[in-house]
Amino acid sequence: MSAGAALSQAALRARIDTVLAEVPDPEIPAVSVVDLGIVRGVDADGRNVIVTPTYTGCPATIAIELAIRVALDEAGLEDIGIKTVLSPPWTTDMISDAGRDKLRAYGIAPPPKGAEGRSLHGADIVECPQCGSTRTKEVSRFGSTPCKALWQCSDCHEPFDRFKCH
Repeated sequence: MSAGAALSQAALRARIDTVLAEVPDPEIPAVSVVDLGIVRGVDADGRNVIVTPTYTGCPATIAIELAIRVALDEAGLEDIGIKTVLSPPWTTDMISDAGRDKLRAYGIAPPPKGAEGRSLHGADIVECPQCGSTRTKEVSRFGSTPCKALWQCSDCHEPFDRFKCH
């Protein structure tokens, strides 16, 4: 009997959550796949971890699934599968509060959650992760990875990545 089969459903889910909370995102190792909200949970029968890529065609999707597979196997959970679902699609609102804090500490401006961080005119108010200033501007819609844009602070003049909202 495998380790996964020997655990109750609740204990199995807790064990999987603990294991996957240590799996870093391959493009942003400061946050885990759980912090980013890529891991949706475990299906009803407890046989599969449900994951959703940040967007269709994300180049890190295969690397993320491989890292999850390795972590599950190393934890003795070889019988747990990985199921990728695209609906409902991932949004930046799925990033946990802890994940947002980790992104900021890593030097990446997290997106606003829901309507938070929006100005009266609907434009985003983006806080510089270096100095906290909101006097920032987008330099390029294309950042270090497809899911980020390049911004710059007008006060400290530091460039920084910002997660694109979607």
